[in-house]
Amino acid sequence: MPKPKQSTSKPGDLLEILRSRFEAFPQRHPNLAWSTVLQLLDTQPETLKVLALMDESGGEPDVVQVPAMQGELWFFDCSAESPAGRRSLCYDRAGLESRKDIQPVNTAVDMAREIGAVLLNEEQYTWLQQTGHYDLKTSSWILTPPEIRKLGGALFGDKRYGRSFIYHNGAQSFYAARGFRVGLKLSGGQ
Repeated sequence: MPKPKQSTSKPGDLLEILRSRFEAFPQRHPNLAWSTVLQLLDTQPETLKVLALMDESGGEPDVVQVPAMQGELWFFDCSAESPAGRRSLCYDRAGLESRKDIQPVNTAVDMAREIGAVLLNEEQYTWLQQTGHYDLKTSSWILTPPEIRKLGGALFGDKRYGRSFIYHNGAQSFYAARGFRVGLKLSGGQ
């Protein structure tokens, strides 16, 4: 995997932003102390670079504990809407290259790789929606299983009418209101 792009954030400023967000949204990580997260971050300087890129592109990363993931600690994009700095993108390179007319500047899969994180999968996206209200006006590409992608499709999610929905679209499609959300696993998380 290529190295993440370089961030312009200062580590101390980013840690303060992350701490403040962590304390403001305890429902995303019940029974977890900031000191535990900080201890893990202190041993993983590369993680801070990725979190800075997630934040700079509008993701508002925060720790999310997904019960089905056996206590793993992840940072997910928790912005209310799909991150503003990551919209109007096809799902992946094959989708972009299949377009004969207007092409976006990048793809969700490629941009996630550049950031140094992974697209949220269906389980992660659905759990995130249980911790709050996300993508009420936008939608987000999510990691698509190979069997769907092989047929030309890609998955995305949003929340409407108080419910989370997962849909499909052609991987070559792109919309001004569709972006993507990423996650970053903290090494050493239980």
